Amino acid sequence: MPPDPLSSTFAALADPTRRAILARLALGETSVMELAKPFDMSLPAISKHLKVLEHAGLISRGREAQWRPCRIAPASFKEVDGWLGNFRRFWDESFNRLDGLLEEMKAEEAAKAPPRTRKVRVTKEKQRGRTRG
Repeated sequence: MPPDPLSSTFAALADPTRRAILARLALGETSVMELAKPFDMSLPAISKHLKVLEHAGLISRGREAQWRPCRIAPASFKEVDGWLGNFRRFWDESFNRLDGLLEEMKAEEAAKAPPRTRKVRVTKEKQRGRTRG
């Protein structure tokens, strides 16, 4: 049974080389040769990474004469973002509840604390009985 599209997407994103390729493609389309430049690996190895990204629907490759541009394909990213959105809402709600609890705890601590005494600054002149008028 073939994996579902979301599993293919996450498997493709699990590799740091493929994430770096996607980061470069986020700047705009480019050729396979340009994508391969920063990596210390063979062109066939880069091509394998590109095939995994293409199979996951994260990139598309075109053909313009001799040039084969690669570009981001946003549909799979939208699917991942939608799936992660549920978790984002969960964490936002959890952090909001935690913030509320911390505010309650601060208020309770403030209520338990003894009242602060006001420090009165006494000048030497007041100590001697002289005041400025």
